[in-house]
Amino acid sequence: MARGNFKDVIALSPCIFAIGVAGDSGSGKTTFTGAIREIFGEDLVSSFSLDDYHRYDRDKRRDLGITPLSPDANRIDQIERDLASLKRGERIEKPVYNHGTGTFDAPIPFNPKKILILEGLHPLFTPGLRNLLDFTLFVDPDEDVKRLWKMKRDTGDRGYRSEEVEGELAARAADYEKYIAPQRRYADAVISAGFSRYGEDLGASRNLYQVTLLQTRPEERIRDIELSIDLSHLLSLSDRHFLMEFRLEEVDGREMGALTFDGELPYALIRRLETAVERQTGVHPIRIFEHRSTVTAGEIVQLILAWRIINRRIAVESCE
Repeated sequence: MARGNFKDVIALSPCIFAIGVAGDSGSGKTTFTGAIREIFGEDLVSSFSLDDYHRYDRDKRRDLGITPLSPDANRIDQIERDLASLKRGERIEKPVYNHGTGTFDAPIPFNPKKILILEGLHPLFTPGLRNLLDFTLFVDPDEDVKRLWKMKRDTGDRGYRSEEVEGELAARAADYEKYIAPQRRYADAVISAGFSRYGEDLGASRNLYQVTLLQTRPEERIRDIELSIDLSHLLSLSDRHFLMEFRLEEVDGREMGALTFDGELPYALIRRLETAVERQTGVHPIRIFEHRSTVTAGEIVQLILAWRIINRRIAVESCE
């Protein structure tokens, strides 16, 4: 068990703990590390998108007939150099890709914090990158869900027209299978998401999906933590559906444990899980979903994934 407040342990450590999150554009990479950001806060967590390391602006990619998913369209060698510097605690001059204009802004100084999250298309692409990462995640929603998420983000936050997003999805499909999907085999954990069995419309209306956390057998010892299911809560909650399932599944030639959630649980049950994390880490309070009556399957997976990542960080004895 961590002694004292684990946030203090991390703050005093020289270690930069790097998390690599790979997946297609619009696949939910930022969403599923949300609990880590909530637990440790902006004082200890920094992150950036590898989109900043595109080699060409949008117009140049169009002229060349190349998608951002191609490694040739990205400065992967510079990502490796910068990540190595960040792991040593050094400041870098980070490039900045502007999604609004499709061009590059001036580089900015970037200082790593004690937990560093890299999100993008290629964080697990080379052995050099993988060797610099302490925990790896691949986010892999079903095609229809990914289309919905990307359409919502790109037409909302990035100002694309819907027909532009559809065209981009079609143009990048082959490169996704060739360059992005193979990174899944290197991930410590994989998150998949599909429409809820209780209604496809629940995704758009209540952000409710069936979400699976697939994990390899951890090298570190997972500390005791409980997800208690109080049947009295479930039996009295007549207006909510819920499913939890565990199975073994082969993914890219590896046997992984697949923990699937669907529907919603009352917050009172998830509060017990938060309390267990508080007790084991000494971090108080952990109340990510406070003031909520229910918690979705995706949010439950966020919290369980955060606990797996915390265990990996606890197991880190020294930094080279």
